[in-house]
Amino acid sequence: MNDNKTLYTITIFSENTVGVLNQITTIFTRRQLNIETLSVSPSAIEGIHKFTITTFTNDEEVMKKLVRLIDKRVDILKAYYNTDEDLVHQELALYKLSTEKVMEHGSIEYFVRKYNVRILEVSVDCVVFLKAGHFDETQGLFEELSSTIGVLQFVRSGRIAITKSKVERLSDMLAKREEQKSLLLATQQI
Repeated sequence: MNDNKTLYTITIFSENTVGVLNQITTIFTRRQLNIETLSVSPSAIEGIHKFTITTFTNDEEVMKKLVRLIDKRVDILKAYYNTDEDLVHQELALYKLSTEKVMEHGSIEYFVRKYNVRILEVSVDCVVFLKAGHFDETQGLFEELSSTIGVLQFVRSGRIAITKSKVERLSDMLAKREEQKSLLLATQQI
């Protein structure tokens, strides 16, 4: 389905304002772009939230236009897009399995060693694994568990990502904005 398309990660910074997510998703809908993953959390800068959204398209111009449209929104501080080469990214997945079936399969150690899973819970009824990794890794574990043991429940987070650059891009933008404010105040006082 997405054979000739590139996966782009859009990073959006905003203040934590009601309705921002709706404004963002409306822009995607109007451009007929599907949101593959979505993650929202506070950023490294106090009072600023970071949206991380992934979408497929075969045209970088579409991404440029999308980011410009998002940037124009009043509640948005700044938006960027990147490809995987520009980012360090991961997602988390949880797998709930029957304890009985896991024990029939053999050792939990096999999954810990092969997939580097973390065991979150072991009870009489279930075992819960946590796997951090890229989509292919979390999906590969899901497929193996489904075919060998059976998965009772499965959930995967949206992508979380940071750029490979030295500082958060927003920090530079905010520093420039503060510098401009200071210059403006200084010229007004003259």
